[in-house]
Amino acid sequence: MKKVLVTGADGFIGSHLTESLLEKGYDVKAFTMYNSFNTWGWLDTLPKEKLDQIEIFSGDVRDPNGVREAMKGVDGVFHLAALIAIPFSYHSPDSYVDTNIKGTLNVLQAARELETERIMVTSTSEVYGTAQYVPIDEKHPFQGQSPYSATKIGADRLAESFYRSFNLPVSIVRPFNTYGPRQSARAVIPTIITQLLAGKSEIQLGSLTPTRDFNFVKDTAAGFIAIAESDKTIGEEINIATQQEISIGDLAQEIIRQINPSAKIICDEQRLRPEKSEVNRLLGANEKIKRLTNWTPKYTFEEGIKETIAWLRENLDKYKTDIYNV
Repeated sequence: MKKVLVTGADGFIGSHLTESLLEKGYDVKAFTMYNSFNTWGWLDTLPKEKLDQIEIFSGDVRDPNGVREAMKGVDGVFHLAALIAIPFSYHSPDSYVDTNIKGTLNVLQAARELETERIMVTSTSEVYGTAQYVPIDEKHPFQGQSPYSATKIGADRLAESFYRSFNLPVSIVRPFNTYGPRQSARAVIPTIITQLLAGKSEIQLGSLTPTRDFNFVKDTAAGFIAIAESDKTIGEEINIATQQEISIGDLAQEIIRQINPSAKIICDEQRLRPEKSEVNRLLGANEKIKRLTNWTPKYTFEEGIKETIAWLRENLDKYKTDIYNV
């Protein structure tokens, strides 16, 4: 697998994965969301010498013809393009079905027609819902606790069906909560950091009790590549997780400690998820990825947070710190 396509390459994880693939010597084609500003998302921030090595294809993952066109001539596809914000999925679920389910179907159909060597479909730990047991392994039941989660479950099952029905060489890659430089302020870690860096002494958050298993983005990208490079992962769904959990409250305290120890946390009602929709506990098992690949997380939580704070400090002007980002 020499030439690969990354859908969603303009996004948070996709841009890091694109960089990691370049570093490993892959020939990368980046599928970015077509828009009239001709922006390539986070890829626009890469140094020119890196950008010159990437072939950019602007399109829309919801368009089957554009997806097929983008996939011509590539050996493998890392399919990351998706709508991911949970609050936005509460009021605009149609767009999640179109992007996450139909978009994935377009990639699978094109891969079948073009006989693509490997397809990595990106899942999420949100498909599991609140943990029924921990650590959450790949046999854990699925629970659609938000329209976002439901569409990712649908996309995963389509991917499984194409493996079982047509022998398509698919792997379902399931990262637990990823954080790091370039993450949107819709996510909890950048929300806390940007509020603190903007000088706020009262940090607005939703529920503080849920726990999450956080992957630093460079570890997540390495997990994708390790899964793609192992033949044992075909037809499998695989967690990328640290197998450690931290509550949102403790996470906020760690970031406050690193930036402004006198800051306080305030619960903001509009940030609370509906009760039956809140995922209270996520702690992922990583035994399977370690068994099938040589992946292991390289960053501690403290190191990852430190690197994220340093990046956000340099890029605070790209964030709207005075509003609730959905």
